[in-house]
Amino acid sequence: MTTPPPTAEIIPLVLPPQEKRKADDKYGKAVMGHGFTILPKLLFETQAHLKISPTAFNVLLHLIYHWWDANDAPRPAIATVARRMGKSPRSLFRYFDELEAAGLLERVHRYKGKKKQTASAYVLTGLIEKLQKIEPQMTAAKKFKGKRLVDAETPAKASTSAA
Repeated sequence: MTTPPPTAEIIPLVLPPQEKRKADDKYGKAVMGHGFTILPKLLFETQAHLKISPTAFNVLLHLIYHWWDANDAPRPAIATVARRMGKSPRSLFRYFDELEAAGLLERVHRYKGKKKQTASAYVLTGLIEKLQKIEPQMTAAKKFKGKRLVDAETPAKASTSAA
């Protein structure tokens, strides 16, 4: 017995293009397989408000990378951060000083026993407070966009008097 010819035309299924918003789609599964760090967009949008150098900002990002638990301050080894940034461990102290002077972090020196120092902890309460203080201004500015958003992203000059 022979098979009868098909009675309907076969129409190929055309799927709409998928959005490429997932991290796996952007970077690839192998790259994302190494993990990721969540950063608030406001941190990038208001970077100029932090009043720190780009290298100090990079150090700050490394500290956030090591901040796994909200109740536990990050405490990366200086040598690890320096190696990843291509800097000497000694040079990083300048950037930690800068971050501390800007009020973004507080260093807590830690010791094992009486004299053996271990990795310091870096409390980021100052950074969080600064972002929370800036947030309402940015939210209001985003409603209007344009010049208001640019003005909100740009910190006021210290020498400019308030009107």
